[in-house]
Amino acid sequence: MSSVNPTPKVQTRRPEAESHVRVRLMDVVRSLTEHTGLVYQMTRRAVAGRYRGSVLGMAWSLCSPILMLAVYTFVFGVVFQMRGVERGSPAGSFPVWLFAGLICHQFFSECLNRGPMLVVGNVQYVKKVVFPLQSLPWIAVGGALFQTAMSLLVLVLFNLFVTHEIQWTLVFVPVVFLPIALLAAGLVWIVAALSVYVRDIGQVMGVLTTALLFLSPVFYQIEQLPAFAQKLIYLNPLTVIITQLRKVVLDGQLPDFWILGIYSLVALVVAWLGLSLFQRMRGGFADVL
Repeated sequence: MSSVNPTPKVQTRRPEAESHVRVRLMDVVRSLTEHTGLVYQMTRRAVAGRYRGSVLGMAWSLCSPILMLAVYTFVFGVVFQMRGVERGSPAGSFPVWLFAGLICHQFFSECLNRGPMLVVGNVQYVKKVVFPLQSLPWIAVGGALFQTAMSLLVLVLFNLFVTHEIQWTLVFVPVVFLPIALLAAGLVWIVAALSVYVRDIGQVMGVLTTALLFLSPVFYQIEQLPAFAQKLIYLNPLTVIITQLRKVVLDGQLPDFWILGIYSLVALVVAWLGLSLFQRMRGGFADVL
């Protein structure tokens, strides 16, 4: 009597469960380019979901920065009568100068604040082997960039109303924002991975991003700080981006390509470290969640 061996079960091995995951610098770029369509669709859905159910819908993406700028103009231009960063500048120039700094901070803080829930809030994607979890930070960055673009549009139009001119150096805005977008993605990888195991990180991010607002040259000029603080403030990842954005949008000056180049290299290293940590830790996501 011959025995029939049952068909052996094929065990699918999760690639992310490997103990040693090798991540190269080019993998940072591939995490976006290999899934561009998916990132675009999910970013579009996330942006639309933010305003779903509201009366004005997507119009809020423009209404919100307009209302914010109106408040800043009234408070600083009328109540405090601050004329700007230079003597003799128009009364509305300080709110514009301030708003430019706030745009950078809001972009960075939105990315970091979304990081803790990026994996924890998408358990259904963790269970799917084929879903590229490493692309989730790009969705957070893309959603923040959309709102940043709307705020920049309001900033440029209001500056045109105040100064009656538009700077041609606006074309360099993507050059200014590309490094901080890369840095934000790297930090979101780190925050998203660690938040799966340490849920307190979500509370820390709120405090950290608030502290960054006052530790960045948003409300004040770098020259107003003591000499030692003027050097230390450049350790803040927002300082370079805020100063460069004001140069190309408000002052009509070319950005400092040398500084932005160094910033980009540092951002690429942080992104590589963040992706490496994320890929090494993702094997345990399903067990914890």
